[in-house]
Amino acid sequence: QVRVVESGGGSVQAGGSLRLSCVASGDFVSINTMGWYRQAPGDQRVLIATIASSGSTDYAGPVRGRFTIYRDAAKNTVNLQMNSLKPEDSGIYYCKAEGVARAILDGTFYDDYWGQGTQVSVSA
Repeated sequence: QVRVVESGGGSVQAGGSLRLSCVASGDFVSINTMGWYRQAPGDQRVLIATIASSGSTDYAGPVRGRFTIYRDAAKNTVNLQMNSLKPEDSGIYYCKAEGVARAILDGTFYDDYWGQGTQVSVSA
């Protein structure tokens, strides 16, 4: 089985910084893309940032220039450095491991896995 666990959430004042960490563990061969998504109360879950196995990154417009995603592929971890935080950045942040390859019998299967989420609260 595959497990995805986030850490690093908390409460901070506007303008402050937080760093989120995520680690994927279990029986798999590789992970294609790892990313962070945010869900605010009453809203849908939205993409914040992703990083592919190639190192290519993608950011949502409102966080570009303030957030940085980086990955340690050898350790199956992904981090999100969040600077200049704003109240609208508040929500539950979820880590997603996409295209997780698992070798089963004579085949390779690909699935996506989500973590349980970590709360980020930014006060004005």
